Amino acid sequence: MSLPEQGTDLAGEVRDWCRSRDAADWRDRMSAADPAERARLQRAWLLLLAAQGYAVPHWPAAWGGGRSRADQLTIARELIRAGAPRLDMHFVALHHAAATLVIAGSDEQREAYLPAIRDGQRWCQGFSEPGAGSDLASLRTRAERRGDHYVVNGHKTWSSSAEFAEMCLLLARTGGPGRSGISYFLLDLSSPGVSVRPIRNASGQDEFCDLFLTDVEVPVTALVGAENEGWRIANATLGEERGLTMLERSEEMVAGLRYLTLAVAALPPGERGAALEALGAYAERVESFRLLVARVLDASVDGTDTAAASILKLVYSELLQDMSREGLAVAGLAGHEGRHGWSGTWQTGDWFDDYLRSWEWTIGGGTNDILRNVVGERILGLPRGGSR
Repeated sequence: MSLPEQGTDLAGEVRDWCRSRDAADWRDRMSAADPAERARLQRAWLLLLAAQGYAVPHWPAAWGGGRSRADQLTIARELIRAGAPRLDMHFVALHHAAATLVIAGSDEQREAYLPAIRDGQRWCQGFSEPGAGSDLASLRTRAERRGDHYVVNGHKTWSSSAEFAEMCLLLARTGGPGRSGISYFLLDLSSPGVSVRPIRNASGQDEFCDLFLTDVEVPVTALVGAENEGWRIANATLGEERGLTMLERSEEMVAGLRYLTLAVAALPPGERGAALEALGAYAERVESFRLLVARVLDASVDGTDTAAASILKLVYSELLQDMSREGLAVAGLAGHEGRHGWSGTWQTGDWFDDYLRSWEWTIGGGTNDILRNVVGERILGLPRGGSR
């Protein structure tokens, strides 16, 4: 069984537009570019998408979106089929920051930042800390109120693309220990006292960064929601990552399955038996994941049910890792060469790079073990800290 094709006229429109812009060439250029050039190309591609109405279909209509879920899926599907690049350097801005502003931001904050994000402003996320990654409630970065501003001191880590970001979604402690003492801020990274240091990862890229904050002054107007409400707002932000964006991830899985099929077809006929059996199993898992995405989002249209959305992230990350590992095995020695560039999605058919990067999804946004706790406690009703 497969999901019905919807938005046929829109699909043709997006397909024609991608062809006229040579979308796959944009992805190839980004993969081969140095980081600074890649950042420039990402912003240029975003502006092209925005001008056509394809950049923020998930936003409210007042800010340039307002597309139905079916249209969002159609746009995502056709961009992926055309080989268009993912806007990973703008992901936090287009999804996390926008969701935060729409759900909890003030009118002034929305007016200041949503148009800027659509025009290419880049954001990073200042959530995790050394010693407070999956256990985010134990974060120690502190913001002290002093008149019309807060003074922030602390250390954030694993902040993707922070080196090229202009703004940061920052969680800092304004109250006591635990979840109830955390507040949510919009941090200008050009502020005095902010230091950004890249971290080299296993694939040879410095996608992640450390953020060091020393006596950084943040205006009270940069507080999102009320003081000490940051945990609730952060959950809505992460719900966007695990919810609506999974529409795109589910369609990227179809592209990944296509690359795996090509790899199996390239095997000598006598060696295809086990690989064909595995391919059939992955096709079934991909289709099940697509149907699961549709089911979860039907129940929570805005994708902010973080417990249900955690299931999507769990299923996706493990399927992605398994399928990338299978592709690496089928491709043999040649598959271990890789391009060591930036993947346009996470399923490009460059199996070494894809497999290395697949591990990000089992760690970032809450490790899979933590998400299993969320599902167990909030959906299955298991006691916190109890035995399985």
